[in-house]
Amino acid sequence: MPNYLYESAEWTFDLVNKAYDAVEEVALGDLGLNVYANQIEIITSEQMLDAYSSIGMPLMYRHWSYGKRFAQEELLYRKGHQSLAYEMVINSDPCINYIMEENSMTMQVLVLAHAAFGHNHFFKNNYLFQQWTRADAIIDYLSYAKNFISDCEEKYGLEEVEVVLDNSHALMRQGVSRYAGQMSRKSMTPEQRFKERRRYEEETYNDLYRTLPHQGSKDHNLVLEKQQAQNVQLALGLPEENLLLFLERHSPKMKDWQREILSIVRTISQYFYPQRHTKMMNEGCATFVHYEIMNRLYDKGLLSEGAMIEFCHMHSSVVAQPSFKHKRFSGINPYALGFAMMCDIKRICEDPTDEDKDWFPDIAGGGDALTILRNAWAEYRDESFILQFLSPNVMRDFKLFAVDDQAEKPVMKVRAIHNDQGYREIRQELARQYDVAYQEPDIQVVDADLNGNRRLVLSHRVRDGILLDKTECDRTLQCLAQLWGYRVRLLEVESQSGKTLKTHDALPMP
Repeated sequence: MPNYLYESAEWTFDLVNKAYDAVEEVALGDLGLNVYANQIEIITSEQMLDAYSSIGMPLMYRHWSYGKRFAQEELLYRKGHQSLAYEMVINSDPCINYIMEENSMTMQVLVLAHAAFGHNHFFKNNYLFQQWTRADAIIDYLSYAKNFISDCEEKYGLEEVEVVLDNSHALMRQGVSRYAGQMSRKSMTPEQRFKERRRYEEETYNDLYRTLPHQGSKDHNLVLEKQQAQNVQLALGLPEENLLLFLERHSPKMKDWQREILSIVRTISQYFYPQRHTKMMNEGCATFVHYEIMNRLYDKGLLSEGAMIEFCHMHSSVVAQPSFKHKRFSGINPYALGFAMMCDIKRICEDPTDEDKDWFPDIAGGGDALTILRNAWAEYRDESFILQFLSPNVMRDFKLFAVDDQAEKPVMKVRAIHNDQGYREIRQELARQYDVAYQEPDIQVVDADLNGNRRLVLSHRVRDGILLDKTECDRTLQCLAQLWGYRVRLLEVESQSGKTLKTHDALPMP
């Protein structure tokens, strides 16, 4: 007599608990995963839409853009133009997992394996999340942020707060410290932050600059001015890539409550930074984990053949890679590439070919695929994972080529094909597409006059001759000028020669 976890498609809370225990036994015992404690919440479609609108966070401050996104997503969903995610998972401790009440029982088991153990393990163990986020602090911080901004709306008015939020949201991508920074375990109160900023100002201020002599030869004065400018830049920590952090510390006109809002937006942006580096790996890890768990549950006799047929249908839809001619094609599916690479690592470890032994001598035939995968999930991000583990076998399966497509030329040139040198070039080119530092513009504050005309100067290092979109650049620069309070200038500089290619200016609106 079969001892299945469930018999029908209808789920109950008891069945979900029973399935969770079975999934947990496989995930921790067989796969050796290391996860945060899980908090499972079954929600409606409207609640999932609400989670969509607030960038997937369980607590969030109010802003008009969230309501706009909710209305847009709801309209598309009600008209059948798009479906909703089967689950959503929050990088927190405990790890919060939203699963839809509309799901069938098989889907509930699948999303528990995918989110509660796949994503959860990746969040807890990957080095980027360990360095840049604090899973045990994010919920408390979001509660603090929501209450603080709500208090500001009552004290200073909704419009005043909304202006600061609008302008700071426009700079969220440039509100990240890429080389250091961890979310504080305990959020400071506004009073504590006020004291901290005053302490910082006192430490970076040097009254000696004011007493420098202004008389003497022209050359001598130029030397003094250059030295003074260098000292000021050093004191301000320039160049500075984190624009929100610089504004928070040095904006001449900003009030303390406004600086605190910038700090909140900056902290949330920093929280999402690792996810931008690990989209393919994160989804690939979760997909591989749910695939392994579901098959092992079936092998143990806990899932029926009907349940496995339903699972295979859903899984194949998740990992499908549309061809470049298909109307649904929008680039490489991160689920498909991540899952394919992780299954390929397992194959290389257990049943390698001669080609695998040449490309991966350290792991080919080693047999311990799960240890290799757990190490990769902990130590790599998308770019480095592709550079290390993308095999010729996967490149052939995905029909990957490297091409030169230049607008001024009538034809494309195939630069790398399926040979030894071509495989290596394809791997490097694909990895570059997942390099966030290469894909996003390199914009830094390079000069700031805090005592004279108060002009702020930024530099954009132009790579491959690609300038910023003028319309988007001017709009964003206007937001920056509103927060700074004075004129802002952006120089687009060629990264190799240092030649200024274009200049943008913005003044704050009255």
